[in-house]
Amino acid sequence: MATTTLTADTIADTIKDNEIVLVDFWASWCGPCRMFGPVFEASSEQHPEIVHAKVDTEAEQELAAELRITSIPTLMAFRDGVLVFNQAGALPAPSLEQVVTAVKELDMDEVRAKIAERQATA
Repeated sequence: MATTTLTADTIADTIKDNEIVLVDFWASWCGPCRMFGPVFEASSEQHPEIVHAKVDTEAEQELAAELRITSIPTLMAFRDGVLVFNQAGALPAPSLEQVVTAVKELDMDEVRAKIAERQATA
């Protein structure tokens, strides 16, 4: 499955409607982004069950600001609508595969319980 382009209008529904969504925040002028692009694309081919999406931070500056993207590339992973991974920097293929595996293996009941616990003490 090829990568999907997300915008401010489509990101929320994409995250809500899919079990796992990986989002690559990038810009065409960014060297590390161009290096990470083929790695991300290859992952989308290896894992067609996962939505691999890209946000062009130049075209979607308000969205990038809203999500506090301060460095690109930044990779975010969402599982069941919950942000479970957020890291700036281009990942090599083995590291991206580790992220995919970890996100797939998450116990989301445990994740939601930890979120509820943090919210209760905040």
